[in-house]
Amino acid sequence: MTSSDLMQNDAEQAIIETINGHTAILTLNNPPANTWTADSLVLLKDIVQRLNEDNNIYALVITGKGDKFFSAGADLKLFADGDKGNAATMAKCFGEAFETLSAFRGVSIAAINGYAMGGGLEVALACDLRIAESQAQMALPEATVGLLPCAGGTQNLTALVGEGWAKRMILCGERVDAAKAERIGLIEEVAEKGESLDAAVALAAKVARQSPSSVTVCKKLIQAGRTMPRTQALPLERELFVGLFDTEDQAEGVNAFLDKRAANWKNC
Repeated sequence: MTSSDLMQNDAEQAIIETINGHTAILTLNNPPANTWTADSLVLLKDIVQRLNEDNNIYALVITGKGDKFFSAGADLKLFADGDKGNAATMAKCFGEAFETLSAFRGVSIAAINGYAMGGGLEVALACDLRIAESQAQMALPEATVGLLPCAGGTQNLTALVGEGWAKRMILCGERVDAAKAERIGLIEEVAEKGESLDAAVALAAKVARQSPSSVTVCKKLIQAGRTMPRTQALPLERELFVGLFDTEDQAEGVNAFLDKRAANWKNC
């Protein structure tokens, strides 16, 4: 085995992928703090793109290996030499990976099982939903070390919690625990220690009862509301409603309801 083969195997193990029914579970696995590297960010992008092509996958869950860290973000040693070229490469990798995650056609859920710092919180912000364990701590502390959240943090955090709390967390470096994160809308649910993954998988199971075709267009409309004027979003809503009648899932869903049986979704 060559050194390049070993590097590839290491990158692949940085994210452990398992399938549970219609849900893909991605476990960040770069001990001790599940930090991101350029290779693991490219791997995340590749995995999500592949899952997008798998009609049997309706949801994905991201969690961290171990019981202390969800993810501590990027290893600051990567930026210690002040190399702008390296900074540009990492920013590109972060942006492409997390924007691909945000655009996942199904529902993405972060099971935050510990510290979620910097790029570790940003990957959770790129997900549709977030469940955090009671001991979890969340922060975007980049400005403390002369940097900024470059993987969607300034935009996604503000969309979730509003400008005031986004400024407290980013400009003041304020860290929040799970209880406060739920109060301000950063997460949707608090789980007991060790239970976030089970809670996320249970939530993903609810997604599987929905029409995956409908979920895709509903998610598109919800996220469009961040940037699209209502005068454009409302006509698009009606247009996409009619478009669902081109799918097999639309007829299946209505007839399953009328027949009082469970729908057999085909995601097409």
